[in-house]
Amino acid sequence: MPQELEKILMCSSQSGFEKKIKRLRSRMTSAARFADYGSEENQRVVEILRNVADRGDEAVAEYTEKFDGIKLKPEEFRVSNEALDKAYQQVNQDVLASLRQAIDNVSAYQKDILLNKHNVPRGIRYTPIRRVGICVPGASAPLPSTVIMTAVPARVAGVREIVVVSPPRYQGTIDPVILAVCRELGIDEVYRIGGAQAVAALAAGTETIAKVDKIVGPGNKWVQAAKKNVSGDYVGIDSMAGPSEVLIIASEEANPAWIAADMLSQAEHASDSSAVVVTDSEPFAEQVLKELKKQLAELPRGKAAEESLKKFGAIVVVDGLSRAIEMADDFACEHLEIQCGPQSRQIAESIHNAGAIFIGSYTPVAVGDYWAGPSHTLPTGARAKFASALTSNDFLKSISVVEYDQEMLAASADDIARLAEVEGLSAHAKSVRIRQQD
Repeated sequence: MPQELEKILMCSSQSGFEKKIKRLRSRMTSAARFADYGSEENQRVVEILRNVADRGDEAVAEYTEKFDGIKLKPEEFRVSNEALDKAYQQVNQDVLASLRQAIDNVSAYQKDILLNKHNVPRGIRYTPIRRVGICVPGASAPLPSTVIMTAVPARVAGVREIVVVSPPRYQGTIDPVILAVCRELGIDEVYRIGGAQAVAALAAGTETIAKVDKIVGPGNKWVQAAKKNVSGDYVGIDSMAGPSEVLIIASEEANPAWIAADMLSQAEHASDSSAVVVTDSEPFAEQVLKELKKQLAELPRGKAAEESLKKFGAIVVVDGLSRAIEMADDFACEHLEIQCGPQSRQIAESIHNAGAIFIGSYTPVAVGDYWAGPSHTLPTGARAKFASALTSNDFLKSISVVEYDQEMLAASADDIARLAEVEGLSAHAKSVRIRQQD
């Protein structure tokens, strides 16, 4: 590994540098999606979606056994209230206290940004989505934080029905800490299913799982491809969220050990996660590489992090921080850290494309993942150029409201009828003129 890790150090003075950067960006972007709609993988996803839509619970059970190695009857999909209560009691009280505080932090932030009667413009009304499905990864590691970062914004928006799906572990269970957070939030509709088949069940509905109106949450390529395929026809979705990414702009004022730790905090997620550092100092870059080797050897999830770094890791040396800003905007990563001393905030204000920005040496991504308030469900694969972080407002939909009285219609009638007649829509014009004859 040490020899291979040397390859992730790239300097602008090297020949072929720009081509290497272009290939890196392409690899990161493609990690979040299948090649195209016609790819073999996407066709398999479409087959799963159709099969579940046609055969319901039977198909979900078959795919759960095939992909997760767990044989479940449809009546076993849903986690019982007794199991939720038992999980809640199993969780360490200190952990539970931290989870409660995280919930409070996220709730306070999401309430602050929610569109409400105090800032709603005239002529529009916002109503919460009725029923929402949340995908919670759980195969490689339990992610109770994902429940918080998706369900709490939904609750703040006023969503009444929240459904959680999470893949079963050994013996068909879901990690107790995930179930405990569901119980803490009052979510009692939890299903031990995952992958594309879970998305299919949420989108189309089955005999035991009622259809939802929107699906949110992170996941692997299969989950994201399934979300993309059902979006717009069956349900709405948040964004394509996964796999995890971080790009760090760092000057020599940053701490190389901290930068290496931040790279590994993303690389440990899975073998398709990405971690990139862009700096204007080659000696600093070499220090980061040295720290990366040292910390990787001590990391419990070192194998996944190693694979990530080999495929999607880079320490990039550029001519100046202005070039680093250009790269950050072009890559449009899920997480963007800026550790450039006193210049950090100024650099942050120059950024146009990022899922979330973390400013300064004391703001690692983990602060946002668990604690600060904004949701950690963020667009990946350069989609931050047009997509945004999940918020409480994503669980609202707007309804235009129009109300004219007799005098208002009379004042506008000729103009409205004239425009209708220009379009050749005489019945439109008559619907206005007939009201002027009384």
